[in-house]
Amino acid sequence: MDKILSEILKIATDYRDFMWGNWMVALLVGTGILLTIITGGVQFRKFKRALELFFTSSREKGGKDSKNISPFAALMTALAATVGNGNIAGVAAAIATGGPGAPFWMWISALFGLATKYAEGFLGVYFREKNPDGSYAGGPMYYCKKGIKNKKLGKFLGGAFAIFGGFAALFGTGNMAQSNSMALAIDAAFKKHGLAGGFPFWISGLVITILTGLVVIGGIKRIAAVAEKLVPAMILIYFTGTIILLAKNFSLIPKAFETIFLCAFNLKAAGGAVIGIGVKRVVSLGVSRGVLSNEAGLGSAAIAQSASWSNDPKDNGLIAMLGVFIDTIVVNTLTTLMIVVTGAWLLTPAAGGGNLTSTALTSYALETSIPYGSIIIAVSSFIFGYTTLIGWCYYGEICWEYIFGWKSIYYYRIIYITLLFIGAVVQGKFINIVWFVGEASNAFMAIPNLIGLILLSTLVARETKKMYGRRNLNV
Repeated sequence: MDKILSEILKIATDYRDFMWGNWMVALLVGTGILLTIITGGVQFRKFKRALELFFTSSREKGGKDSKNISPFAALMTALAATVGNGNIAGVAAAIATGGPGAPFWMWISALFGLATKYAEGFLGVYFREKNPDGSYAGGPMYYCKKGIKNKKLGKFLGGAFAIFGGFAALFGTGNMAQSNSMALAIDAAFKKHGLAGGFPFWISGLVITILTGLVVIGGIKRIAAVAEKLVPAMILIYFTGTIILLAKNFSLIPKAFETIFLCAFNLKAAGGAVIGIGVKRVVSLGVSRGVLSNEAGLGSAAIAQSASWSNDPKDNGLIAMLGVFIDTIVVNTLTTLMIVVTGAWLLTPAAGGGNLTSTALTSYALETSIPYGSIIIAVSSFIFGYTTLIGWCYYGEICWEYIFGWKSIYYYRIIYITLLFIGAVVQGKFINIVWFVGEASNAFMAIPNLIGLILLSTLVARETKKMYGRRNLNV
């Protein structure tokens, strides 16, 4: 069995490295730069408006539309899918593999990713379709098919996104990677506090499977209802733990930023620690794990925003882009600083000082300053992963429905929850199989979406200026 898994790991690593080579980094960041320029930096000019919409929509009550959800619920659904174990395990894994410089490139890609996600949310609502039951369906498959002038190309890109999106939801970051990290965090917490043998992964997997199944069977309305309650609570729990740690180590924060910036451009960090990895690899890891975390460029946010009852594309675009800010600029930064200020990163393979990685690295960092910190990470990992599982199940079923029709959704959900159980029990030295398959799946999913965004960028710019008015674009 080890021989088979070793071969699978090799294949997954090769595909991941190719799919996240320089060409993908250039395509992803380049699309964000293009959209930033062509919209006049909408993510910066209209950021205040985005915050106003966020707080206004958070007060909207249900009942306005029995088949669809509020713009706030759409954002919470998107955040449920994005603020997941990519923020806990994914950031830690990037640091463990690429050193503390990797998160710097997450931040850079996120600044341009804000414009990318604005365009995704905008186009998702602009080109969505209404189902016979009154619910909306939208996403890259719809705006590629309906928006691109070359209809054959548009139909091809839309179909390709649906296929790759359905595959990514089943085998990628939204499913197996989450259950994997959740089970690992629970096991690490039990080992840390008295249970030498840890907690059986199969039991964790079974519990996760049952809890996820209870929600996803109810579709987008139930998913959104759960997300609206859990997402703010989970961010608050994690935020509280990390802020306490950073307050205790406040004097070390400037040095931590120095280490991050040095490692982003050099192979030697502050204090002389040598990072055994090339700068190009650090950039690749930072961008890929950033996308794994905030999903800007994947097109997933367009699916969530399309389910909103709001008919205003520009407002949905602004709300959608806040997902990148909350996920990467806020939550990922907290994780990064926690690992760097405590010196936990020195115990990683990248620094040559140990084998800490993934959730175990984040748990170790928090445990250095807060008693039972690993329990906080275990609880956060479980909730983060759980909300991501239910959010990505919806993304996948919309892709599945686009290809196979309504009647196939039930079978998709059964396959989905079965695979998340498998993800929970694949641990140990083969843990990167799950992460690398997830990252490669994300890249395949992003390609048709990014091509569609580039081809529709002038439409986004034109309609944005028209809807806001040239005078008001700066307001």
